[in-house]
Amino acid sequence: MTTFSTLRALHAVIGEAITEIEKVYQAESLDFPSLDAPYYTSLKHAPEVDRAEDLRVDHTVFAAANRIVSAAGQLSATVNKPWFSLIEGINSTNVVACLQFLEASNTVEILREAGPGGLHVKEIAKKITALRSWKTDGPPVELDSSKLSHVLRILATFHWLREVTPDVFTNNRLSSYIDSGKSFEQLRDAPGTKYDESDGVAAYCATAGDEVFKLMTNLTDWLLNDGGSKTDSAFNFTFKTPLKYYEWIEQPGNEHRLTRFGHAMHGTKQFEIAENIIHGFPWEELPKDSVVVDIGGGIGTISLILAEAYPHLRFVVEDRAPVVAIGRQAWGGKYAEIFDSGRLSYHAHDFFEPQRPFDVPGVGTVVHPDVMFIRAIAHNWPDSFVLELLKTLRAAAGPNTKLLWIDNMLAYACVDNESGKEGSEALGAVRSLVPEGSPLLPNLGRASANGYILDIQMLGRFNAKERTYREYEALTNASGWKITRVKRAVGSLWAYTTAVPV
Repeated sequence: MTTFSTLRALHAVIGEAITEIEKVYQAESLDFPSLDAPYYTSLKHAPEVDRAEDLRVDHTVFAAANRIVSAAGQLSATVNKPWFSLIEGINSTNVVACLQFLEASNTVEILREAGPGGLHVKEIAKKITALRSWKTDGPPVELDSSKLSHVLRILATFHWLREVTPDVFTNNRLSSYIDSGKSFEQLRDAPGTKYDESDGVAAYCATAGDEVFKLMTNLTDWLLNDGGSKTDSAFNFTFKTPLKYYEWIEQPGNEHRLTRFGHAMHGTKQFEIAENIIHGFPWEELPKDSVVVDIGGGIGTISLILAEAYPHLRFVVEDRAPVVAIGRQAWGGKYAEIFDSGRLSYHAHDFFEPQRPFDVPGVGTVVHPDVMFIRAIAHNWPDSFVLELLKTLRAAAGPNTKLLWIDNMLAYACVDNESGKEGSEALGAVRSLVPEGSPLLPNLGRASANGYILDIQMLGRFNAKERTYREYEALTNASGWKITRVKRAVGSLWAYTTAVPV
């Protein structure tokens, strides 16, 4: 196939995918959401606006959108001048730093209140300065609006804001995603509560822009100069601490990081769509009052989604004591019925320690849970620790206990001709994520980038990783579990892997 043939094939993929999406929206007389139109999750919208947003996760729309992203990324990589691609890649930290500023300065919230007409950088700078006054004992340091305009303009260039007229900026679809929903007065009077009762996206952005951004700048030094082995991780190398990340954020002086991290983990539900979470396991088949333990569940984000969908089940969120101590408080008045009824409770426990019997409201003492699930937990740990965790959970399992392991299941960036051997393809190993003859990368390229970005973040933060099916299988087989089912999520690399004791 010639390069021009490939380019035309990629162009055709985009055209066909747009047609598929258009059919879904036209069937309901709706237009696809505009990039220029903000969508604030904290505000009420007209029914047709909400419906148009909901359709973005329709199976057909989601799959077609992924093909567009994949093809567009491959087209750009093919036709763009390599030097420009290199500049954009190697200097992507510039954009990260500006996104960090966008969140930390509360610019998104300021622009939400300004409305669709936007606000001049001089006025934005004044409001940012006013919100920073609590940081200093004396007069607040005034922000230079001429510098602010350049920060906001690169964000507009990457479609994270919109420049309405010269030096006047407003939110768009992407920037509105970072909105905490708080008013100017709330941010001024109680800045420490910015992430309370929010969707966690702003908190995730802040965490990524703080410790994650800092440690990733040392990834190369850690790997090349330290060998990636003398120091536990690039995080330890960067922050000069022997402590694991989760121990470090519990130290005095890191209280804001600990609280923010809990909210950030709530934000990670955005990696998936609710339908994947709700239908990734046959929860409806479990008997009434079955006990489901959310191992390392943080403040309970995923268990609350499941508790709403399956009121016949009892969920126990298990995590370290400082985390569960802020669990219910983090939700404010939300989910009061679920908490008050005892359908969701918290249990302080280090999941590497042997599981002990524990009390569950409305059930009594539980020795062997019906289901134990680990979501976005194993990817935080090297293989040796994951093996230890799986063995600990195996020791706590009864004969009918099921383990649900939820993490990205990485595909190779090439065709995997070994996938069909020994029946593995029927479970989780796949030859390719695209049809035979497709011009797209076998792992869907840019459309799957989230999984691979997270993989490297886990490497730097924890000396850990996202895993392929073969890596899942090796760890479960070595710890007394057998994989019986893999359900891949719609539109992403996340997978719901069920295992039983052997």
